[in-house]
Amino acid sequence: MLLRLAYLGVTNAFALLRLLSMSDRDKDVEILVLRHQIAVLERQLGKTRLRFSSGDRAFLAALLHRLPAEALRRFRLLVRPETVLRWHRDFLARRHAAESRPKGPGRPRTVRSIRLLVLRLARENPAWGYRRVHGELLVLGIKVAASTVWQILKDAGIDPAAERTSTTWSAFLRSQAGALPACDFFETSTLSGARLYVLAVIEHASRRIHILGATAHPTASWVAQAARNLVMDLEDEGSPARFLIRDRDGKFPALFDAVLADAGIRVVLSGVRIPRMNAIMERRLRTCRHELLDRTLVWNQRHLLHALREYERFYNSHRPHQGIANARPLHALPQPIIDQAGVTHLDIRRRQRLGGILNEYHRAA
Repeated sequence: MLLRLAYLGVTNAFALLRLLSMSDRDKDVEILVLRHQIAVLERQLGKTRLRFSSGDRAFLAALLHRLPAEALRRFRLLVRPETVLRWHRDFLARRHAAESRPKGPGRPRTVRSIRLLVLRLARENPAWGYRRVHGELLVLGIKVAASTVWQILKDAGIDPAAERTSTTWSAFLRSQAGALPACDFFETSTLSGARLYVLAVIEHASRRIHILGATAHPTASWVAQAARNLVMDLEDEGSPARFLIRDRDGKFPALFDAVLADAGIRVVLSGVRIPRMNAIMERRLRTCRHELLDRTLVWNQRHLLHALREYERFYNSHRPHQGIANARPLHALPQPIIDQAGVTHLDIRRRQRLGGILNEYHRAA
């Protein structure tokens, strides 16, 4: 105990001698630094690592940056003197950057219509990089920097062209929609339990459907004749069909593909158990079941063909389709009523098909 008291007395005596040589300003600085360090320690009690905030660094750097490194080493600092000096250099660099920044609003923002056009060009042309898009804008008489185009694409989260050029199955279907029908079999049962198979085709571009027939026994000759009927229908319409999607159902014989090949139509097989590769046809079959087959009782094959023919006319001539902007395969949308405020009476007529299972609504002439 006495030895400890003697040691403390000697160290404090030397500390007093050091204070005698210090000016009042240096003493005040040291007191402020020590007090602030105590506040930092109290604020972070229980933490394993001591962290200084940006305000702590700025305060200590402002107090100590005028003192030489030798004087700093005499202070009881929680960090090295070099760290304090580095804090001061960083503070000066940030202040210089803030002062050199333009005081005005800066570079004007790109016009919204130009930004939308850049995004449209990139979306409609996946193989175009930002420089190709920039060149197309110059052709259109729109002068912007190539870096501006790059920044617009980056802000919108659009990947570089090299990562957007891979063709997906859905993109392939959209690009080939004008020359790409699809077909499939679906089955239903009569009241007596007899199973009937229906072969249907849908054109991707117009969403027009063709009911090629229904039979209880889809033999190779029957399916081949259905293919011939399809070829004649497409020729009468002037359809530029080049491909036809079908699944790997065993009811399609080799003669079916041969008939289409003679007409210049190549058969594209969907993957095994991948219905999404023929998604438009699968969706159409689901719609047919929901709107027709699940709401009526099929008596026999003749009754089924009559119902399907009526549904085909309804589907092609009246029903709107969301996949083609609510248009109809065989008829364009009527002119909209522009002055809605002046319309006092709407004369809407209904036409029923199949006893009211299907309803068509028209404005009276």
